[in-house]
Amino acid sequence: MYKVLEELNKTTGINGSMIVGQDGIVIAADLNSQLQDEAVGALAASIVSTAKKSMERLSDQNLKRVTVEANKGKLFLTDVGIGILAVTTDPQVNVGMVRLEIKNAAEKIRLAQKSA
Repeated sequence: MYKVLEELNKTTGINGSMIVGQDGIVIAADLNSQLQDEAVGALAASIVSTAKKSMERLSDQNLKRVTVEANKGKLFLTDVGIGILAVTTDPQVNVGMVRLEIKNAAEKIRLAQKSA
């Protein structure tokens, strides 16, 4: 998993990535040194949990991804089965390119999970 995160972080505009369990516990992380793994993990799990509950109330749709935009950057959260793939980026990142790279990384994580 660390190799997938390392490759993902080579994408222009991505500052760091991690996989966090639904409970907020960090499974694997490759974040930049300015961010605390545990804080980002807890935030990611909280956001996804709240969004999932809201989606369940609205419909039978499963939550796939959440994007949070702030002045200093973006946070992309994607369900990867084993947990949540959280990716931090610069504020002016190419969103389409980042989403494509996240989709590819998520597939690699899911395949690794199935073969383990």
